[in-house]
Amino acid sequence: MTPIRSTLHLFAICVLVWGSTWFAITFQLGPVAPEISVGYRFLLASLLLFGYCAWRGLPLKFGFRQHLDFLLLGSALFGVGYILVYYAESHIASGMVAVGFSAMPMINMLAARVIFGTRMTRSITVASLFGIAGIVCVYWPEFGKVTDSRNAELGAVFTGLAVLASCAGSMSATRHQKFGYPTWSSMAWGMGYGGAQALAIGLALGRPLQLPLTLGYLLSLLYLSVMGSIVTFACYLTLIERIGAARSAYLGVMTPILALVISYFFENFSWTWLTTLGVVLSVIGNVIMLRPVRKLRGE
Repeated sequence: MTPIRSTLHLFAICVLVWGSTWFAITFQLGPVAPEISVGYRFLLASLLLFGYCAWRGLPLKFGFRQHLDFLLLGSALFGVGYILVYYAESHIASGMVAVGFSAMPMINMLAARVIFGTRMTRSITVASLFGIAGIVCVYWPEFGKVTDSRNAELGAVFTGLAVLASCAGSMSATRHQKFGYPTWSSMAWGMGYGGAQALAIGLALGRPLQLPLTLGYLLSLLYLSVMGSIVTFACYLTLIERIGAARSAYLGVMTPILALVISYFFENFSWTWLTTLGVVLSVIGNVIMLRPVRKLRGE
């Protein structure tokens, strides 16, 4: 398998699985608080990863400083970040939350500039404007339906905070790779810390530890833990190591499109011409930003 094909396969796996997890999360909403469901998801994934690492003989013992790094990764990428996603989906359609995540490449570029000194160009600015315009178009019909309810505003706020947390997690993952931390070991500890943090937050807020023994909840929990957490994050972290955090966030282009299609068929998402325009603008913006770098005059 050539490196190019391998990278394309990693992209395809992430898009296909993450594009469907937005809908799978809706089966987790209801009687179980978001914090508790997130805790279950990542603690189960962590236990499976620890077993895998032990079987493979991968290192699991680290120092205090390394555990602080794992805690930061777990909090941003798995714990707080996903709690915000679950709350966002309790207010707006899952596909709309996914479209909000199409802003990740732009924010990752800004973060890379601040943290790692990556030079920003004119094309990134243009791409950002396309992406912002696209997201506004997609969200606009939902805001137009708001009367006395603040669901759309709350959903947008939770989505924005979730995107920022996810980008912080991507920067943390980049830092881990610079330090040479093993990917599987980082995931095991990070998901463990993230899951434990989510449960701790839930208990602190007085959420009950419920576990519905329904087919929908248990199957979605298993799917989200194995496919939506272990498999996809292994692919995503590998992509970050191979092509960088900003370019890996190109997943934010294709994943929302698939999620919107699923949302349209299963959640009665109202697809309008503004939705189409928003998706097109987001795609154009991300393609411009992530095109192969060329030395152009003025950039």
